[in-house]
Amino acid sequence: MGSEPTRYIHGTTPEEQRRLSRLNDLINRPSLAELALAGGERILDVGSGLAQFTRMLGRAAGAEGRVIGVEVNAAQMEEARRQAREDGEEGLVELRHGDARSLPLAEGEWGTFDVAHARFVLEHVRDPLVIVRQMARACRPGGRVVLADDDHDVLRLWPEPPGLEAVWQAYIRSYLRAGNDPYVGRRLVWLLHEAGLLPRRTDWIFFGDCAGGPDFDPLVDNLVTILRGAREAILEAGLLPRLFEDAVGALREWQRRPDAAFWYAICWAEGEKPG
Repeated sequence: MGSEPTRYIHGTTPEEQRRLSRLNDLINRPSLAELALAGGERILDVGSGLAQFTRMLGRAAGAEGRVIGVEVNAAQMEEARRQAREDGEEGLVELRHGDARSLPLAEGEWGTFDVAHARFVLEHVRDPLVIVRQMARACRPGGRVVLADDDHDVLRLWPEPPGLEAVWQAYIRSYLRAGNDPYVGRRLVWLLHEAGLLPRRTDWIFFGDCAGGPDFDPLVDNLVTILRGAREAILEAGLLPRLFEDAVGALREWQRRPDAAFWYAICWAEGEKPG
C-alpha cells in the first residue's frame, strides 16, 4: 500500500478530545511502567496527540532528559498546548507540528534518541513501516523503539450485549474502508524486524475491568463514545441505523449488570537499534 494519508475516523471534536483525555487517565500509568525509564533519556513521542503521555514522559525523564512530541493534527496540537499551559507544564516538553512519515527533526537530531515511542498511530496509516523506519533512524545505536497499538479482534465483553458484535465488526470494516489497519497490533514485532531493529520484548497493556471495579464505567463510556463518534463510518460500512441504536442501547443496559466483564488489551512491542 502507499504512504498517502488515510481518513482518521475518530475526528477531533471537543467530545473526542475529552474521550482521549479520559483514555489517557486509564492507560498512561501502566504504559509508563512498561517503558521502565531510568531518567535522563532523550525521548521522541510520535503521534503525541493531546500530549498528556508526552508530558508524563517528560516528568519521568527529568531535568537531565529531553522529550519531543510530534503531532500532525493542528487541532490536537492546539488543545495539547492549552492543557499544558493550564497544568503549568508549558515548558516541560517540546511539541512540534509534523508528519510521522517524515519526522520534523534537524540534521543533528537524527540518531540521537534513547527511546522513540508511538501509541495508537500505526493503525491509522496505510504503510506503518514507513513510520517505524523513521523512528529507527531517529534512535541512537542501542536505542529503543517502542510500539503500542490495537488489535481490534481482542475485544471481549461477557455476557455479550445483543448486537454489539455486529456493530464492532462494522466498526472494524470502517477502518478497512478508510485504508487503516484494525489488526496492526499483531504485526508490531514484524514491523520492528522489517525496520532493521532487533525485537526484544512484547507484552499487553491490560485495558479492562468488571462490574464493581473502578475502571469499569469509564471503559464502557469510552467504548460508547468511540461508537457514537464513528457512527457515520459504521453505517457506511453496512450496518443499519436501527441495529446500531439497538446495540448501543443494549450496551448501556449491559453496563448495569452485576456480572458484566470487559476484556481488552493493547499490544506492546519493543525493539533495539543495532549498534
